[in-house]
Amino acid sequence: MPQRKFKGEWFLTGDLGLKDEDGYLWFKGRADEIIKSAAYRIGPNEVENIINQHPAVLESVVVAKPDSLRGNIVKAFVVLREGCELSDEITAEIQEMVKRRLAAYAYPREIEFIGEIPKTVTGKVKRYELRRIA
Repeated sequence: MPQRKFKGEWFLTGDLGLKDEDGYLWFKGRADEIIKSAAYRIGPNEVENIINQHPAVLESVVVAKPDSLRGNIVKAFVVLREGCELSDEITAEIQEMVKRRLAAYAYPREIEFIGEIPKTVTGKVKRYELRRIA
């Protein structure tokens, strides 16, 4: 095992979390999924949670897409609910929701609507596949 994965006797998994006032640990994501865009650190789960609140959205995944100006931009892959029609209006609404509820720098500058989110047999999102096509 590479030495950089250890700090003293602690094994560093790359998982991020927090401990609440009752002592419970809450998983927040992985360090390698954090999007760094124009000096801002953006948690993809926070952006996804907001996107998923849009009534037309079934589910979403957010990844970093390389960008020559910002280093990376936030790109969202979105699956619409059955019966919802793809439109520029839905794209603009999603972007505005993120700007209002999270931060102007965190909104997805690109949104790609897809039929299905790629997942493993256990239901985990295959973010690496989405990053590859971003």
